[in-house]
Amino acid sequence: MSTLLVSDRRIGGTGLATVLGRWRRPGPAYAALADAVRRAILAGDLPLATRVPGERELADVLGVSRTTTSGAYGLLRDEGYLVSRQGSGTVTALPDDRARGGAALPLHRPLATDGVVDLTIAACPAPRELHDAARRAVDALPRHAGHGYAPLGLDVLRAVIADRYTARGTPTTPDQVLVTTGAQHAIALLMRTHAGPGDRVVVEQPTYPHAIDAARSVGARPVPVPTGRDGTDLDLLESTVRQVAPRLVYLIPDHHNPTGATLDGAARERVRALARRTGTVVAGDEVLTDLTLDGPAPEPFAGDGRAPRVVAIGSVSKSHWGGLRVGWLRGPADLVARLALARRSADLGTAVLDQLVAVELLRLGEAPLAERRDRLRAGRDLLAGLLAERLPEWRFAVPRGGQALWVDLGTPVSSALSALALAHGVRVAPGPAFGVDGGLEDRLRLPFTVEPDELRRAVDGLALAWAALGAPGRADAGPRPLVGATAGLV
Repeated sequence: MSTLLVSDRRIGGTGLATVLGRWRRPGPAYAALADAVRRAILAGDLPLATRVPGERELADVLGVSRTTTSGAYGLLRDEGYLVSRQGSGTVTALPDDRARGGAALPLHRPLATDGVVDLTIAACPAPRELHDAARRAVDALPRHAGHGYAPLGLDVLRAVIADRYTARGTPTTPDQVLVTTGAQHAIALLMRTHAGPGDRVVVEQPTYPHAIDAARSVGARPVPVPTGRDGTDLDLLESTVRQVAPRLVYLIPDHHNPTGATLDGAARERVRALARRTGTVVAGDEVLTDLTLDGPAPEPFAGDGRAPRVVAIGSVSKSHWGGLRVGWLRGPADLVARLALARRSADLGTAVLDQLVAVELLRLGEAPLAERRDRLRAGRDLLAGLLAERLPEWRFAVPRGGQALWVDLGTPVSSALSALALAHGVRVAPGPAFGVDGGLEDRLRLPFTVEPDELRRAVDGLALAWAALGAPGRADAGPRPLVGATAGLV
């Protein structure tokens, strides 16, 4: 029997569709829908003892057949995640002793977030320099305490950012810099000013999920181009741009989120040439550029800065602190001015004090970055070793920078694994979250940004969840050699 609480709480078809998000993936639709509902229950997004919509109502809202919703509900009833009672409809529940595939799943108490290792967010704690930087920013505040509106950003911050680009080899003046409220704000501004309903926006597959969301929020259609160990498939990128004439191309050239790949110099020049040749705006998200853990830092995405359709996006959120919502965009001065006008429909500028704190942190140069890189390097190597020991079936390339491993599970169970992992104290983002149209069910992103003890607990929990799935064998089973830790697969 399943644990069932008494409640009159109900969620309608539209509400459940919103909770499920992008649930479709290759394979049987009823299984994909069941996976999404199960994951929402285990994550707490769909509370226990909530009455779910009827099969017909949900089918109408999702645009699927009633056979699909009936099959999904039937599977979830068999597993104990849904319970139907006469007169009270069908409500969410937790199974006492059953899990996917019949394996034992210890759910003797309600799932809680206390003690759960959250690996859905790849971000480090604030650097120790933050406090002193904030004090210096407060001391500087009286010099910037006029009306407080600066749609382009504070002149002092724009100058610091421009100097950073110039020092890296991309000559930049402050009028080529727009300060935004985080990198996500810069992405959203680009989408809003360059794309609209029905327009195509080319993105990598997989990619940063919120870039996909930003494209869809303006009615644009994300068009995926595969990316792998060596970065974006440039042949396919070029042919895609020719065929669909996108309004914007969004790439992550450095320590790609989630794959960890980095484009080499020749590939970057090829992308810049594509922008010049086609007139397509190409945005390179460089928020992870400062987190190079092995070898030299990548060359600037904008190169010498003379490609007029190439835009670079930056932020202090990954390099310094996510709680400091300060990002920027580096591009042609006329584009920067146009974006500053466009942002006025949403905000009138980034918080002044936050900008001043960013100035102080950026002026410190390498000091906080070196410590952050040391932390991430140790976390990366620890996670790689733990996975090799506890989950040797999983394979991954060890990236030379960034914040996460992109794991090949060898079998399409990522959503099911992420759902079960929460019951074992780990919250993870499944592979499909990083795709345009689902897929990626054999992949899992695992950040190494948490404390070492939390990493150990996370791997322990993942190993238990993997066992609860029946530890399925790899679809490509067979020996594969273990090669260099910074370049090979394990």
